[in-house]
Amino acid sequence: MMSLTSRERAVIEEKATEPPFTGEYVDHWEEGVYVCKRCEAHLYRFSDKFDAHCGWPSFDDEVEGAVRRIPDADGERTEIVCAACGAHLGHVFAGEGFTQKNIRHCVNSLSMRFMPQTDNS
Repeated sequence: MMSLTSRERAVIEEKATEPPFTGEYVDHWEEGVYVCKRCEAHLYRFSDKFDAHCGWPSFDDEVEGAVRRIPDADGERTEIVCAACGAHLGHVFAGEGFTQKNIRHCVNSLSMRFMPQTDNS
């Protein structure tokens, strides 16, 4: 497990949300993979990222088996967590029409780390 800052712990362990348009990966478009900040499990591919203009990184697909959906404590939304370690990632929304897959994973940048694609990957 990675060592977390207090801000990362607030999001990952206490289910806080980083302020919109402040995350490191909101406008990040490099080729590579996004991994869980706590356990480094692969979560999202760069090719599934899109700009939803919502203030958080958005993806319309996840690495197979990487993300678990659970009912949010608010009773209305669906929370997404890392399937490997349970770290809070954000929420998933359906039916918004942003992409053909019609799904938006709205993810806190603080929950992820980006690994650039290399010639060997």
